[in-house]
Amino acid sequence: MIITSCRNINVDDRDENLAFAVNVKVMAIYSLYILNKAGTLIFQNDYVGSVEKLSHNAYISLGSMFHGLHAIASNLSPTGSSSGIETIETEAFKLQCFQTHTGMKFYTISDPNHPNLDEILHNIYELYTDYVLKNPFYELEMSIRCDLFDDKLNRLLKGTTAD
Repeated sequence: MIITSCRNINVDDRDENLAFAVNVKVMAIYSLYILNKAGTLIFQNDYVGSVEKLSHNAYISLGSMFHGLHAIASNLSPTGSSSGIETIETEAFKLQCFQTHTGMKFYTISDPNHPNLDEILHNIYELYTDYVLKNPFYELEMSIRCDLFDDKLNRLLKGTTAD
């Protein structure tokens, strides 16, 4: 749990013992998506329990849409060679993408104030290489169904995610 901001709030002028309250905002990684080089969603997980779950098809659509937007952004970049969308920041969320040399995309949707998403995405990629690619039962480009990967991923994100 990381504290990002505290501010004074006028709660009640009648209570002299309670002059202010502290609002602690916890930074969270809301979701993680992993796309293969063809843009197919091979892994998705939500890490905030209070969010209403989408249908499996909706998650696939979101992954495919991001892959298409990423490809368009890399071709339309005014700077010439571009790697596509790396970060999208709004007041409500931050989307950050890490693309591997093989074209796989790891992206998170998180709290807009979340720092060090690059480091977290690299750590997730390391977990992927250690626990998914080295799994003799995993077939490349297929959905990730590795319990050890899930466990290690949950441990990694436990310190950065609020439930």
